[in-house]
Amino acid sequence: MIDRHTGNGNGNSEGVSYTGKDFSSDQDVRWCPGCGDYTILKQVQTAMPEIGVRKEDIVFISGIGCAARFPYYMDTFGMHSIHGRAPAIATGLKITRPELSVWVISGDGDSLSIGGNHFLHLLRRNVNVNFLLFNNQIYGLTKGQYSPTSPEGSVFKSTPFGSIDHPVNPLALSLGADASFVARAMDRDPRHLKEMLLRAGNHRGTSMLEIYQNCIVFNDGAFELFTDKKSRPNEAIYLEHGKPLIFGSSDEKGVRLDGHKPEVVSLEDGNYSKDDLWIHDEQDRTKAHLLSRFFDQPQDGNQNFPRPFGVLYAVNRNCYDEGVNAQVEDVVSRKGIGDLDELIRGSETWVVE
Repeated sequence: MIDRHTGNGNGNSEGVSYTGKDFSSDQDVRWCPGCGDYTILKQVQTAMPEIGVRKEDIVFISGIGCAARFPYYMDTFGMHSIHGRAPAIATGLKITRPELSVWVISGDGDSLSIGGNHFLHLLRRNVNVNFLLFNNQIYGLTKGQYSPTSPEGSVFKSTPFGSIDHPVNPLALSLGADASFVARAMDRDPRHLKEMLLRAGNHRGTSMLEIYQNCIVFNDGAFELFTDKKSRPNEAIYLEHGKPLIFGSSDEKGVRLDGHKPEVVSLEDGNYSKDDLWIHDEQDRTKAHLLSRFFDQPQDGNQNFPRPFGVLYAVNRNCYDEGVNAQVEDVVSRKGIGDLDELIRGSETWVVE
């Protein structure tokens, strides 16, 4: 049976039938009551049976932070690794055990600060793993310092007079690193979150899914305009491949392109119709970059573009892990198995006395 994760045998799914409960471990979940991580955990456990990989072929690898406790709560293999280095460990694992379905769990501090370099290279290499970026715009585990994604002016314990840092835009960064799959979801829309998890799990290559996650203790309501059911229709837009960009409580607004310049237009004043709007194309890199710049902060007022949710960009390209193994196989077939000790000694040696 061909595995749905990659379509070419990433994880063995033959003869398995699970429910979400089968992926729940016997560990007590210890996040703060009301933390958005609970919803994400629930949706990952719910999505796993539909991804269809045997539990013993799944590995969750995390760095450090609140989100990094995730592997304990999954009844799969897992590793709670070191700060920001989960991508490196996941890369090594995927190269040596290509049959596994590998998932990286990371927060905005873990992956965009100390682990920024590892995050960048995972994306450009396109290692065949899934990266879930829990973004709550705060360091929660260390009790509330501003993070790389905190908006300018954020007042936290470490920035009592307001942050003067310009925030990282995770999706723009990912596209700049030539990621092959870039998407965004939110914890408070579990149905859409599950849909994005399935899309990510079935992508061949690095799937980067940013998830807006509410930290109820240190940064409660950071994404409320996008997650609240009353404000969401006017502040968020859901992307669907091949469909026009429409939003608003009664689909009364849309986004059109004037050349390469996007603009929000009304569909009620008679000047524009749905036929005039931007049609979303997941394989259009230029338009994905434009969408990633829909990043105005809510406090800037109502003149901002709606924040996109869904798959901005998804294409197929060669995977690093497959390339490494193909090269090794080719060299071994031509030159035989090498001698590591001989390689390390090299052709010239010196004795230091």
